[in-house]
Amino acid sequence: MPIRTATLSKQIQKNGAKLHLAMLSRVHSQGADHEVSEAEQALLEERRALKEAAAQRRAQADQPKEKAPGFIRTHHPTAKAPKAPKEHKEHKDHKEAKDAKGKAAHKPTRAEKVAKKAENLEAAKKAAKKSAKT
Repeated sequence: MPIRTATLSKQIQKNGAKLHLAMLSRVHSQGADHEVSEAEQALLEERRALKEAAAQRRAQADQPKEKAPGFIRTHHPTAKAPKAPKEHKEHKDHKEAKDAKGKAAHKPTRAEKVAKKAENLEAAKKAAKKSAKT
């Protein structure tokens, strides 16, 4: 099973720590002049293999990769028929249109509504005074 790329640097780091401990224990117990032990030799070999694998992956990453094929058309689109030009509408005068509607369609403004309400109130007051006199 191949080693994941993301774990290589951590594996190298762990191997280095183990190797360092093995070297220190050998130096303290036997001295620096003694030969490298088998465990230490195995750790050195593993570290060399990990570093080679990392270098190989870096070199492979630098190589150009195959590009995915782009969108492939299965048919050519058909040409659309040109649209017919629209007929020209005659311009209408807004004043004529308003006059044609007439006064019946006139909607009273707010000021006209308020004025009419005031007139109705005054008429109601006068009507109440006349009825009281009679």
